[in-house]
Amino acid sequence: MKAVILAGGKGTRLKPYTTILPKPLMPIGDMPILEILLRQMRRAGVDEAVLTVGHLAELLRLFFQDGQRLGLTIRYSYEDAPLGTAGPLSLVEGLDDTFLVANGDVLTTLPLDEVMAHHRRSGATATIAMHRRQVYIDLGVIQQNEAGHVTGYIEKPTYDFMAVSYTHLTLPTSDLV
Repeated sequence: MKAVILAGGKGTRLKPYTTILPKPLMPIGDMPILEILLRQMRRAGVDEAVLTVGHLAELLRLFFQDGQRLGLTIRYSYEDAPLGTAGPLSLVEGLDDTFLVANGDVLTTLPLDEVMAHHRRSGATATIAMHRRQVYIDLGVIQQNEAGHVTGYIEKPTYDFMAVSYTHLTLPTSDLV
């Protein structure tokens, strides 16, 4: 099974740290986020990973090399200019069969092998893992129409979303590896 890991972003929200270290190499405990993710994928049956890289690509390549240390094959796809979140997929060759796509800076305890098995059973073209997220706004929220007139007021609302990102999980490394 092949995985494509999007790892080319600049990590601007983590500056100044990401000026010298790409976000996927940020440590969680004693291991970089991306290494934890690659180990999870290997246990789930992934044997080849393509890292789409841009910002500080050479550091990612130096750290992971060909993937042998992790028991899988790692290839690299270089993004000369930022292509957006999923844009780098267009540069990856050989995506003829089912493959997994993940962000290189997102962790989860989701059993990836079960997600992949569900996808195969469903016959779907794409499967997206998501979770429910509530966002509490601790201020009053004004609602307006197109003319700018107030049409409503909601005191400290809570909004529910289905989110794709797991970036807000806080887990001990031992639960992830």
